[in-house]
Amino acid sequence: MAATTLSSISTSSDAVRAALHDAVDRLDDILRPMVAYHFGWCDEHGRAVETNGGKSVRSRLVLLAAQAVGGDARCAVPGAVAVELVHNFSLVHDDLIDRDSTRRHRPTVWAVWGDAAAVLAGDAMLSLAHEVLLDSGTPQAIPAAKLVETATRELIRGQAADIDFEHRDDVTLAECFRMVTGKTAALLAASAAVGAVLAGAPATTVDAMRRYGHQVGMAFQLVDDLLGIWGEPAVTGKPVFSDLRSRKKSLPVVWTLESRGSAGHALAHWLSRPDTPGESELRAAAELIDRGGGRRWTRTEARRRIALAEQALATVPMDPDRHRELTDLAKFIVERSA
Repeated sequence: MAATTLSSISTSSDAVRAALHDAVDRLDDILRPMVAYHFGWCDEHGRAVETNGGKSVRSRLVLLAAQAVGGDARCAVPGAVAVELVHNFSLVHDDLIDRDSTRRHRPTVWAVWGDAAAVLAGDAMLSLAHEVLLDSGTPQAIPAAKLVETATRELIRGQAADIDFEHRDDVTLAECFRMVTGKTAALLAASAAVGAVLAGAPATTVDAMRRYGHQVGMAFQLVDDLLGIWGEPAVTGKPVFSDLRSRKKSLPVVWTLESRGSAGHALAHWLSRPDTPGESELRAAAELIDRGGGRRWTRTEARRRIALAEQALATVPMDPDRHRELTDLAKFIVERSA
């Protein structure tokens, strides 16, 4: 299978970019530069720059979903802006919680402006998300906003569970999947459903698109967990073995621990050590996960989730080109390197 290129599926329309800029312009003179900086539009001094603004998978998914069910992508622009703002609210807060000092090869918001400013910048984006969607004034805006609100609550629940895992040595794979359902899959599921809702699709179609987005989200996190261990720093913008440095209970780690093989026992012992691991220890831990089958299982499970996403799509009558765009997006999730 040929690699799916990021540029072919993840660049949001000009209308979304313009609407996102308009939304951020509503903020005050203190918060606006921080949010613009986070999006990659300017440097810390407010000077315009050209940087990698991220993959925009969620906003792109809103537009694709609207088109797939027979709607006009323009009707879905407020939804695309809303999910992009919610996603970036979570990134700014996650960076602070995880004490990640870089994102996309630049200092994070908290690293530049401090903890309190990062909290407020994230809060501002969350508030804007609901404001932009409700201001669209269409009859579908309220049910779409409800989907975004519920997904946001689930996202926060998932993040809270992820933090709780840091203090436990008995995390199960079932708990990990429940955490991922909130932290990652909820917003991707909502993105697909919001696009369908804003296009006026019937409930059965909205549900099918939600199921597609959910499985795409589960696959996304599975691949993200692989990249958190084996991703290339020059591509991901994070140190090699980044998740292992923090002894994160990611899916490949927990699967290896539950496999009860010798590699799983050795990995459990390594995770229980209080010392700060060096490069050789991190490499050895990654090899344990690989040898124990965690890396292979995670990749296989991601592909299984994409197959389930495609099954959900098969229940929705749609133009073959639109179907291909949505399957291309799903394939990109499991092939991406960042």
